[in-house]
Amino acid sequence: MWTFSAPLMAYGDNAIEYLAQIQGKKAFIVTDRNIVKLGLVKLVTDQLDAVDIKWEIFDEVEPEPSLITVKRGGEAVAKFQPDWVIGVGGGSAMDAAKAIILLLARPDLEPDALSVSETFNFRAKAKLMAIPTTSGTGSEATWAIVLTDTVLNRKLGLGTTECMPDVAILDPVMVMGLPPLITADTGMDVLCHAIEGYASTWGTTITEGPGLVAARRVFEYLDKAYKDGSDLLARREMMYAATLAGMSFGNAMAGLGHSTGHALGAIFHVPHGRTVGLFLPYTMEYLINSSEETTAKYAEIARFCCGASGPDKECAKALVARVRSLAKAIGQPLSVKDCGIDKVKFDAEIPALVDRALNEVMTITVTRVPGEEDLTKIFEYAYAGKPIDF
Repeated sequence: MWTFSAPLMAYGDNAIEYLAQIQGKKAFIVTDRNIVKLGLVKLVTDQLDAVDIKWEIFDEVEPEPSLITVKRGGEAVAKFQPDWVIGVGGGSAMDAAKAIILLLARPDLEPDALSVSETFNFRAKAKLMAIPTTSGTGSEATWAIVLTDTVLNRKLGLGTTECMPDVAILDPVMVMGLPPLITADTGMDVLCHAIEGYASTWGTTITEGPGLVAARRVFEYLDKAYKDGSDLLARREMMYAATLAGMSFGNAMAGLGHSTGHALGAIFHVPHGRTVGLFLPYTMEYLINSSEETTAKYAEIARFCCGASGPDKECAKALVARVRSLAKAIGQPLSVKDCGIDKVKFDAEIPALVDRALNEVMTITVTRVPGEEDLTKIFEYAYAGKPIDF
C-alpha cells in the first residue's frame, strides 16, 4: 500500500488573502531577518491583524538551519503557545517551522531526535502553514526536515509524515523580488526534484504526474524568470512547478543528484540547489549507462518536455543535454571546479564525500546503486566536468 500526502493549497494572485479565512487566536511566524526586511512578513501580519489574530515573529532562521536555532525556536514557541505555526521563507524557514511545531508538542526532545518513527500529534496544539518566498525546495508540499549539525558539520534528514503542512499559500507576490542568482539556484533544485521524483524506484503513477508537469514548466519558464524577475507569468509558473515537484519527490523520494549534491554542499558550503543541479546530469548519465528502465523514464520526460523523438537512449541523452544547456543559460556551474573549489582540497575530501553519499537514503532509490568506487569516480568526473562514461 502507498500513500500520497499534500497540503491544502491556496494559490494564484492575492492568495495571501487566504490568511483572513483561518480560524485561530495566535500565530507563530518562523522566518529570517532578510524576509522581514523585504517586507514579506508584513504581508502576512497585515492579514492576521485584519482578523484579530495575535502574532509573534521568530526571525533567527539561517540558511540550512542549525539544531541550535531550532531549539531556540522551540523554547520561544512553547512560551507563546500558538494555534498556528507559519513558515515564511525558503526551504530553511519552512523546515525550521516543521521542527519547531514538533517541539511545541514534545518540548522534551532534542531537535536531532525528531524521528519518522515518532508520533507527535502536534495538531492537538496547533496547525502548520507554509508560505514559500522562493521557487525551489518544495518544502511547502513535503514532510521532510533538513537541519544542520554545526558541531559535527553534517546535514540531518529528519521529520515525520505528520509534518506535511496543513496549508500552503502560493502567491507570486512573495517571489517577485527574488534575485537572479537565487532564482537560478532554487530553479535547478525544482528541476532535480521533478526529474528524480519521476524516475525514483519508489515512485508510482500518482507521483509521476506532478513531476512531469513540473519539469516541463521549469524548462519553459526558469530562463524567463532568471532574465526578467518582474515576469509575473514566469514567477507564477515556477512557483507552481516547485510545489508540484515537491509533491512528486516528497512522495517518491529524490535520487543520486541529491545524495551527491548534499555531500558537496555540507563539506564545501555550496548552496543546495546549485549542488544538486550540478550533479543531476552526471548522475543521469551514470544511470543511462546501465539502466534501461531509468533511460525509458528520462526518454518520457524528454518527449513531453523537450519535443525529443527517437530511441529511448537518444531521447534520454537529449534530456541530459537540455539540463546542461539550461544550467549554462542561467549562469550555473557545470562542474565542481566551476564552483571555485580547490582541486587539492577537493581530492582530500573525496572519502568524506563518498561516505556522506553512501549514507543518504536517496542513493538507494535508483535503478543502479553505486558503491564506493563508482561514487568516487562520479565525484572526480564532476569536478573535471567530464561526462560519465562508465
